[in-house]
Amino acid sequence: MPKGPQGQKRPADVIGNAVHIAKIATGEIEETTLKQPAKRKSGLAGAKARQDNTTDAQRSEIARKAADARWK
Repeated sequence: MPKGPQGQKRPADVIGNAVHIAKIATGEIEETTLKQPAKRKSGLAGAKARQDNTTDAQRSEIARKAADARWK
């Protein structure tokens, strides 16, 4: 079975995919993308913990390295 960008399973044929979308629209099944906000919340918590554990100089150095990588 084919997988979507986030690894979710999708029907292989067009009609099966249309039925799947119709079931999502009518509320028979839930969308698989609802797990993403939990990942974002976890990432925000990690970012806050990293900010609390690094000094201003360390954060500045990290930002400088990131900018150099972007402009390379």
